Amino acid sequence: MNFSPIELEIFKHRFNSIAEEMGVVLCRSSFSPNIKERKDFSCAIFDGRGNIVAQAAHIPVHLGSMALSVQAAIRAFRLAPGDVVLANDPYLGGTHLPDLTMVAPYFSKNSKRPTFYVANRAHHSDIGGKSPGSMPLASHLEEEGVVIPPTLFFRKGKIQQKFLRHLLSKVRKPQEREADLLAQFSANRVGTERLHETVLRYGLFKTKQAMRAYQGYEEAITKKALKLIPCGRYQFRDYLEDDGFGQNQIPIEVSIEVGPQGLRIDFSRCSSQVRGPVNATRAITVSAVAYVFRCLILSLTGEDCLSLKHIHIKTKKGSIVDARYPAPVAGGNVETSQRIVDVLLGALAQACPTLIPAASQGTMNNLAFGNENFTYYETLAGGTGAGPGWAGTSAIHSHMTNTLNTPIEAIESEIPVRVTAYKIRRASGGRGKFRGGDGLIRAFQFLEKTHFSLLSERRRLRPYGLKGGEEGFSGINWLKIPGIPGLKLKLPGKLEWTAQSGSEIVIETPGGGGYGKARR
Repeated sequence: MNFSPIELEIFKHRFNSIAEEMGVVLCRSSFSPNIKERKDFSCAIFDGRGNIVAQAAHIPVHLGSMALSVQAAIRAFRLAPGDVVLANDPYLGGTHLPDLTMVAPYFSKNSKRPTFYVANRAHHSDIGGKSPGSMPLASHLEEEGVVIPPTLFFRKGKIQQKFLRHLLSKVRKPQEREADLLAQFSANRVGTERLHETVLRYGLFKTKQAMRAYQGYEEAITKKALKLIPCGRYQFRDYLEDDGFGQNQIPIEVSIEVGPQGLRIDFSRCSSQVRGPVNATRAITVSAVAYVFRCLILSLTGEDCLSLKHIHIKTKKGSIVDARYPAPVAGGNVETSQRIVDVLLGALAQACPTLIPAASQGTMNNLAFGNENFTYYETLAGGTGAGPGWAGTSAIHSHMTNTLNTPIEAIESEIPVRVTAYKIRRASGGRGKFRGGDGLIRAFQFLEKTHFSLLSERRRLRPYGLKGGEEGFSGINWLKIPGIPGLKLKLPGKLEWTAQSGSEIVIETPGGGGYGKARR
């Protein structure tokens, strides 16, 4: 079936609006600040084979990986109407354990197999494990929390109470976890309802053909955009600072080969997987590639499209970008993903120098804390890299995170902490013809004895500048001790600690790199 450009655009917006509405429902019906305020979730719809059709503009690290979780659910079960699958296994398409993916099928009339699927992925502020917030300094996956392979959460419309009770017995704040899970269920239900309305309006055949046409359009735009990149081989290397267990200067290297038949992206020279929690699964690496090339295609063509069909990704099993079980992965999702983006952009800056910016902060500055009464998790914003013709932006989430800064009022009304500082870290962006964006300073005073964990990068190795631009400033983590005015301890980038009531943790986030030589 042929679709006119106008008709295809109508379907494109209809499919995307379904995913967007799912996100609105999930946000408004959730309980935890991490989902409700930071919007740390993604929603999408998929065709009958589990291939993505549309994803709302939510979290980039979920962009290429959620389809792998949907396909794992399809392989695990012959789904019936009313079934819902829950999973978080990083080695079956997940990212890290706090990200719970919920998959629901849509059945058209008289269909024995699912016609479409809807899914959402939300970061829960705790999924068990050795420390509150489930972002610990771990050396084994199970230390990070409960591992959920594809499991039936609902069976023929009925919640599986035995599974739910078992899961809630393993996590902190079980009532909040249950409420957020039901919010995810509600979002999927709205998605299936909207798909049903679409089928009623346009018919099943036309709806399925429209999905295929839209996927074909994305493939054509991607192929067109890739031909605009000069042929050649482009390489770049950067490093993770450490794994939290003493292994330092962990190389992340990429080689991008552009030819007439498409792109080959080779990560096979990256470090082997490490003991600490900065290992990434292949799903995370695919997501980082998808994010970077979606941005590049938008810059080259003005179209917000992506197909990975002509982008071939090579990784080495057992490496830090394609880890094997039981490697811990909590930081791979949030820190290594950022470094993968940095090396991809560093390589592409050689091919497309008029489009690619300097490095952004290169970390999510992960802070998780809590005790037996509460849990909390937050990523902190920083500076973005300057580019050819523009300065970087200050105090904003960049690249593989698309979350918001949690409002002070939301934090202080929900948990026993006081936010004692929240401001831009002036002059932390790299100097250049165009200056990198500044980081921020955020300080939390604990009002109860609290255990916290830090997973952060760019504390020693600074975000790179381009074309003579200077590096952005590295970040700093401090701990102020109660009762000793003026004393503050400089903390490493990765740490677990139990702080006494009155202690204050201060996070100064990195600035972005500058672009071009600064005028003297």
